[in-house]
Amino acid sequence: MRLAVLNIVGLSKSLLGRNAPGITAFAEKHGLQTYTPAFPALTTTAQSSILTGTPPEQHGIVANGWYDRESAEVRFWKQSNHIVHGEKIWETLRKTVPNFTCAKLFWWYNMYSSADYTVTPRPLYPADGSKHFDIHTQPMSLRDELKADLGPFPFPAFWGPAAGIVSSQWIASSAKRVEEKFSPTLSFVYLPHLDYCLQKDGPGAANVPTEVQAIDRVVTDLISFYEARDVKVMLLSEYGISQVTRPIHLNRLFRKKGWLSIKDELGRETLDYGGCKVFAVADHQVAHIYVNDPALLPEVKSLLEATEGIDEVRERNHERAGDLIAIAEPDAWFTYYYWEDDTLAPDFARTIDIHRKPGYDPCELFIDPSIGFPKLKIAKFLLKKKLGIRGLLDVIPLDANLVKGSHGRDKVTEKEQPVLIGSTYEVNAAEDVHAAILECFRKR
Repeated sequence: MRLAVLNIVGLSKSLLGRNAPGITAFAEKHGLQTYTPAFPALTTTAQSSILTGTPPEQHGIVANGWYDRESAEVRFWKQSNHIVHGEKIWETLRKTVPNFTCAKLFWWYNMYSSADYTVTPRPLYPADGSKHFDIHTQPMSLRDELKADLGPFPFPAFWGPAAGIVSSQWIASSAKRVEEKFSPTLSFVYLPHLDYCLQKDGPGAANVPTEVQAIDRVVTDLISFYEARDVKVMLLSEYGISQVTRPIHLNRLFRKKGWLSIKDELGRETLDYGGCKVFAVADHQVAHIYVNDPALLPEVKSLLEATEGIDEVRERNHERAGDLIAIAEPDAWFTYYYWEDDTLAPDFARTIDIHRKPGYDPCELFIDPSIGFPKLKIAKFLLKKKLGIRGLLDVIPLDANLVKGSHGRDKVTEKEQPVLIGSTYEVNAAEDVHAAILECFRKR
């Protein structure tokens, strides 16, 4: 028996029906379950719970990024699989399934994994400060083979204002090539398309049906491809998306209390994490609050509990986590913003920069509407880049009110819960999805 697990990001029961005929038909034939998302209901946390069968308290992925207390740095979207603690599902299956191999395609923490075949986005960063889009693979030779076969990975379609179906189509095509070349026993495939429109425009937006139809075609084609090769298919998602209307700026609140340490860097403000008494690392509808001055902990908790838009405050659940964890109300989400004057915002704030910002920034899905002729500005930047001239592509808005969808809460309605399609094993949590995958091989 061989299995392909397709991760359709943002898919929830509410999106099925006439706009997703292929996925809906597959669910009607093989069964659909919803389950309580991992906490926090974020990409890396959910995936790690599925792949290890353990909660964040054990595998250590408390969010997409966190504050490293030893280095006094906030680190988002790191890629080494060594960060995820615990035995991975392919390591478990390798012990009992003869000649077992695993392909892990675009699931996170994919570098230096013990999986047999991996593909993950990984730009190149030369010493001149430039950035070149690329991928990283195991084995390394697969990188050149895929690019020769499929063309360069369409990085702008994977994240940013141009994000769209093209990246999921490329990933699906790469999955086919890996299947044809290696025939893995277990394949994990990440299809991010719905994440973009649902976060940007909200689940009720007029364009969502068209975007659902687009990913349905990709998924239906992959299902047919795998089934024709006698590979069982399972579909899942990590979370659903909630409609949001209110951004919450915790760091600005802490700044008013005098708890932040702000550094002037060439006329722009940056956050001095190690010097702050208290600061927040924001991640969608969850924020990790790091309290460097323990004497302030009771006051910080009281302030959070009294802040409009915060639904709940939880205690630290892992050494990487904040001393307190704030959870937004269903229609609210947290920004990382700490400046009070947009002219003093750091230069990276208006760029796509997922590593430098002390929090997740969904505004990177937008082009600043105040920019006249944005395509011309982007074209000038690209021309400079081609000529070897460094520049700043500062087109991202600082208006958090543009964002209409978010996630991260574990207490959501059924229509916003993640789904598992294609398994009769009862699932109630992300860790149970791990068991459902293992069960497929026990029944072989």
